[in-house]
Amino acid sequence: MPRNSYIFDPVERFVSGTVGEPGERTFFVQARSGSRLISVALEKSQLEALSLRIQEILKEVKASYPGTPIAKTLRDDDPLENPIDEEFRVGMIGLAYDPERTTIEIDFQSVTENGLSQEDELIELGIEDQGDLLRVVVELGTAQAFALRSLSVISAGRKPCPFCGGPLDPRGHLCPRSNGYRR
Repeated sequence: MPRNSYIFDPVERFVSGTVGEPGERTFFVQARSGSRLISVALEKSQLEALSLRIQEILKEVKASYPGTPIAKTLRDDDPLENPIDEEFRVGMIGLAYDPERTTIEIDFQSVTENGLSQEDELIELGIEDQGDLLRVVVELGTAQAFALRSLSVISAGRKPCPFCGGPLDPRGHLCPRSNGYRR
């Protein structure tokens, strides 16, 4: 099966968001350039890891390349654009800093039916073809704004229980630290 590659270089809008109620949300990343719009679904933990890693890369850039400008970009708090059609579910995410262009390249690769990324499966089989790919090239300020928005989206879910840290439903939950009583 041929690979569908979606390349956004440069990207005009790059954001994360959710669809659904807390506890049942689906997380998306959207990229847009002109009239081209793509949405890919990913896990909350993947979005959190991506956001934290982007912040780490920005700290490393400041330390290793002290003269590199990071333009202040306003955080985009607008909702996801419609239609929100899941192009694929993300299996692997790759990041790379390009010091010549002062950009960060983020690759989102699809997951297969068995839960492995296409690349893992294809390496085992020795096949050249790979799964779908979304590649987004962002300026450092845009990457910083994306990370901040993503962490805000993640924290907008259910509040954690002050005792066990598990998510609280509107009706409370059975807290293991309270011997089975509702909190």
